[in-house]
Amino acid sequence: MDIQILAREFYDYSTYMRGYAKETIRRYRQVINFYSKTMGVTRIEEITEENVRQLFFYGRTERKWKANTFIVFHKSLAVFFRWCVEKGHMDKNIMDAIEIPRLEKRLPASLNKQDALKLLEIVYNYPYEHPFLRYRNHAIFSTFIFAGLRKKEVTNLKYTDVDLENRSIFIRQGKGNKDRIVPICHPLAQSLSRYLEERKTLKKNTSHFFASLYQDVGYTDGGLRRVMRHMRTVSKINFTIHKLRHTFATLMMEGGCDIYSLSKMMGHSDIKTTTVYLSASADHLRSQINKHPLNGLAENYYH
Repeated sequence: MDIQILAREFYDYSTYMRGYAKETIRRYRQVINFYSKTMGVTRIEEITEENVRQLFFYGRTERKWKANTFIVFHKSLAVFFRWCVEKGHMDKNIMDAIEIPRLEKRLPASLNKQDALKLLEIVYNYPYEHPFLRYRNHAIFSTFIFAGLRKKEVTNLKYTDVDLENRSIFIRQGKGNKDRIVPICHPLAQSLSRYLEERKTLKKNTSHFFASLYQDVGYTDGGLRRVMRHMRTVSKINFTIHKLRHTFATLMMEGGCDIYSLSKMMGHSDIKTTTVYLSASADHLRSQINKHPLNGLAENYYH
């Protein structure tokens, strides 16, 4: 059977029966198409352990895949092949025989306190063509830095999801289709309040929290990318949206936030994902080492 016909059936199943996000379906499509084109596989009967191994060997040697890319391809094909086995199109899941490389342990990149404050200052004081842009852009950057939201969570945020009176943001169907509540700190509340006042002045009625200037619609991914790119150039600070999320987590750890609460605010499915920020925060580690019970006794001993 034609692999593309089966793949389309798999995408529909993943979308309507499993409820997977559009980004996940797009990744499945990219991986399956890459495998089919690179290995010349057009029919499901042509899938073999040998050509699958050749794909990953080619990826690591010629395309210079990092371990994370290897794992993404491995997981995507494993899900597709598992579905094919369940539907009777394959006898076994070939991916079970393909080993996964050890993922490189890297500390998440983040901004220090000085650069985070500098970025917020530049975003606020930039000479915009309209005051609305000043307050909206500052509110967006503040939401990343003070609440650690993901890009999609910010652009999908609804007007009714932000409760300034009770200082909370409701994240509706975040990553992994999970709802969560993120508290709003005082600086973020101030920034959001200023933005909402300006939004009210312009009589924006869109259901999205962050609105476009010239139309009564939600702020788009494209618009967000443009303002991020522009502010990188203006501020000369090397950042990404995900780096701002890492900045939130690292600064929270440095401020003494417990790992369980941070995990809930970040929306992590596994608390192990959050523990990487323990290593990323040198200030937090230094504060913890001072809790050694012999610290005071040692000082008395040497004096």
